[in-house]
Amino acid sequence: MTINSDDPAYFGGYVNDNFVATFAALPQLGAAEAYTLAKNSFEASFVDAAARRSMTLLLDQTFAGFADA
Repeated sequence: MTINSDDPAYFGGYVNDNFVATFAALPQLGAAEAYTLAKNSFEASFVDAAARRSMTLLLDQTFAGFADA
């Protein structure tokens, strides 16, 4: 599963807005689910393998930073 926004100008949604709305509507979702949804979006995207690795590394670093807080 992913959360995305294919055409924000047409549908009026942006990825972050969609994440916020999803987590507001489903309070049982937490950080682990947010990580999985974000990682899935990279896996499903039309980018090359190097870009996918780079984005996943940044995601891992970001979530590790919150774990340290």
